[in-house]
Amino acid sequence: MAPVRGMLTRDELASRVGEGTIDTVIVAFTDHYGRQMGKRFDAGFFLDEAVELGTHGCDYLLTVDMEMEPVPGYAYANWELGYGDFHLVPDLGTLRVASWLDRTALVLCDVEDQRAHGPVTVAPRSILARQIRRATDLGFTAKAGSELEYFLYSDSYAQANAKGYADLKPHGWYIEDYHLLQGTREEHINGALRRHLRDSGIPVETSKGEWGRGQHELNVRYTDVMTMADRHVIYKQCAKDIAEQLGLAITFMAKPDESEAGSSCHVHISLWDGDDNAFVGDDDFGPVTASKTFGSFLAGMMAHVADVMVLYAPTINSYKRYQSGSWAPTQLAWSRDNRTAGFRVVGSGPALRIECRIPGADCNPYLTFAGLLASGLDGVERELEAPAAFEGDVYGASDLAHVPQTLRHATARFAESAFVKESFGEDVQEHYAHFFRVEQDAFDKAVTDWERRRYFERI
Repeated sequence: MAPVRGMLTRDELASRVGEGTIDTVIVAFTDHYGRQMGKRFDAGFFLDEAVELGTHGCDYLLTVDMEMEPVPGYAYANWELGYGDFHLVPDLGTLRVASWLDRTALVLCDVEDQRAHGPVTVAPRSILARQIRRATDLGFTAKAGSELEYFLYSDSYAQANAKGYADLKPHGWYIEDYHLLQGTREEHINGALRRHLRDSGIPVETSKGEWGRGQHELNVRYTDVMTMADRHVIYKQCAKDIAEQLGLAITFMAKPDESEAGSSCHVHISLWDGDDNAFVGDDDFGPVTASKTFGSFLAGMMAHVADVMVLYAPTINSYKRYQSGSWAPTQLAWSRDNRTAGFRVVGSGPALRIECRIPGADCNPYLTFAGLLASGLDGVERELEAPAAFEGDVYGASDLAHVPQTLRHATARFAESAFVKESFGEDVQEHYAHFFRVEQDAFDKAVTDWERRRYFERI
C-alpha cells in the first residue's frame, strides 16, 4: 500500500513551522457525543511546551449535554468537586496536516487524570483502549472499517438553524444510489472531502450516492480499530468544516427525515493473529467456512446487542432508523451477504469479516468499537457457538429477537447488565447510564413539531 499522506513526525512539524507552512496545531479529544473538543495552539508554543507536557481541559466536558450545560448527577465531575482539570496527552502517532484548514496541523489526545496520572476511565478513547488491551491479552489485533453515510443540504448551517432545521433543501432531487450524474452535482464537496482526507492521513477508498436525496457514503481504508476510530472522528469534523466553508450543511443524524432512508455506520470487523486473519478456518457455518474464533466472536456480538445497544444507537433519533424495508436491521440474525440481516458476513480468505449493520451514523466510534469488541471477545473467551445462518428476508421473520426499539429500553438494559459491569467497569456503566438517561429526560420534556402539527388546532 502507498505511504499514508499527511502524517507528521515531530521533526517534520518543526520543519514546516520553520518554513511558515504550519502555524496552528489543533489539540483535540472526543466527548460522549463523538464531538471533537480542544484548543488551537500557536504551533511554536505547541512544539516548545505542549508536545511534551500536553495541556489541560475542564473535566466538565465529560459531563455536559449537547448544549454544553454541566449536568448534575455524575460521580466523575460535579459542582461539589469543583470541576477541575484533566490532562490532555497528545498521541503523536495521530499528528497530521489538517489540509482543509489554513496552515493547520491536528493531533488527538488521550485523556488522563491529573492526580492519578492514568487514563480517565470514562473517556471514550480510554474505553476502547481497554478492550484493545483485552484483545491483545488474548493474542489478537482487531481491525475495522466504519462506513459512514450522511445527508448533504443546499442550505448553510446558519440558514438551517434560522429555519429551525425544517424544510431544508436536499442537495439532490431523487434517490441517487450509485447514480454518477447526481454524484457529479455534488462532487464539489465530496471530491474536496476525499482529497482533504487523503492529504490529512486518512486514505480514502470510494464515495458514492446512497439511498436518499442528497445522501452519500464515503469509505476510508480498513485498519486497526483505534486508528479507524481516530480516522472516523476526524472525517466527520473535516466534512462539517468543508460544508461550512462552502455554505452547505452535512448531517450525520441517523434519521434526519421520516420520509428518507436513515444514515448508517456499518462496521466491518475482524480479528488478526499477526499477519493472519483469525477468522479464516475450515469449520462449517452453513454458507461460510471459517474458524472457531469467527463463530465464537460472531456469537458474542449477537448475544450482547441488547446490553450495548446504547453504544450503537446513542440518541432518541437513532431508533427511528430501525424500520422494516429501510436497509436498517430490525431483528437479530446473521447471513452471508444479506443486507436484511443485522450481521452480514462478507469477503473470503484474508478479507473475511463480519459487518455489523446496527450502528447509525450518529454513533461515537470509540464506544461502538468498544461494544463490538467486548461482546465478540466474550464470545471467544466463553467459546460461544453461533446460531445457524438465516436464509431469506430477515424483515419477514417472526421468531427472531428484535433490536431494542427505544433509547429508554436500551439504557435500562445497559444499566442493569452484568456483562456491561464486568466488561467496562462499574464507573463506566454508571457514568454512561446517567448520560443516556439525561438525553432521554431532555426529550421527554420537549414539545415537538409533530405535537404542534397534530394537536394545535384539531384537539
